[in-house]
Amino acid sequence: MKVQLDKIFDLPGSEAAAWAVLSDIERVASCMPGARITERVDDTHYKGTVAVKFGPANMSFRGEVEVRSLDAASKSLRLVGKGTDSTSGSGASMDLDARIEPVDAASSRLVGRSEVSMSGKAAAFGARLAQGVADQVLKQFVGNFAAQVQAAQAAQEVQPAPAMQGAQAAGTPAPAPAAAPLNAFALAWAVFRDWLRSVFSPRKA
Repeated sequence: MKVQLDKIFDLPGSEAAAWAVLSDIERVASCMPGARITERVDDTHYKGTVAVKFGPANMSFRGEVEVRSLDAASKSLRLVGKGTDSTSGSGASMDLDARIEPVDAASSRLVGRSEVSMSGKAAAFGARLAQGVADQVLKQFVGNFAAQVQAAQAAQEVQPAPAMQGAQAAGTPAPAPAAAPLNAFALAWAVFRDWLRSVFSPRKA
């Protein structure tokens, strides 16, 4: 089963601030709910995990990420990833293209296209439900990503004091938040709630 997403999100920071975050693969991964980079093999290959919580049960997808392209000139990133959960026999893969576009001196936008393929028990959700869950995950990711961009923007706007040294003076984004397991039940409820709103919300004539 495949799910494709094409999204554009506004960001509270300049093109430079947003690119500083997007070009940091470990930081991008930290913005994804439940994801964590466990090993940097080389400049373009990483190993990591994605933790998913289904009520009392926990699943952990272990996999690899390959950076196919990281272009500072076009502010674009392309990566592919794949992983498996040995306990459930589920598998997943992702092909992602993302780029930063400028809006003005203090804002930009994230433009992304991704295709996610699922197999095994993970594919039992069905395309319609999987699309809704993917949308909810993406909302959480963009919220975390935007927070990192905002921190990077604030750091760039502050003139470094002479006493400041190292990465802080260079305007490095704030430390990434610890990754919590992705709660699939909470996401499913969010999808169901959004569906109810679409059904019962007043329709314009």
